[in-house]
Amino acid sequence: MSERTYFKWLDAWNRVRVQLLVEKGEVRQFVVQYEALIDEKWRAIVRYDSTHGFAHRDVIHPSGDQDKYPLPFEDLGVAMTYGEQDIEDRWEWYRERYEREREQSEDKG
Repeated sequence: MSERTYFKWLDAWNRVRVQLLVEKGEVRQFVVQYEALIDEKWRAIVRYDSTHGFAHRDVIHPSGDQDKYPLPFEDLGVAMTYGEQDIEDRWEWYRERYEREREQSEDKG
């Protein structure tokens, strides 16, 4: 089995962390996580992964709570590619949602 980790930089303050485990050319496990540099700290915003035995998306809130959404793909390579593409297409929207939610929670506190 081969394990790989790498980053795709979207800009200086936004990146995608990719971790995958490949066996005989097939993805056996993966994590694709969008991270944003906010207040000098890298924060996970959205994550696609195959832990818990199925491919899913975790939407991460500033509180640390997560919403889990199953993906309709049995092939983990397809699910991983879907996650990478979604993050590359929508990372700005994900960041805006996270920052807006963070501001709202600060206003309440």
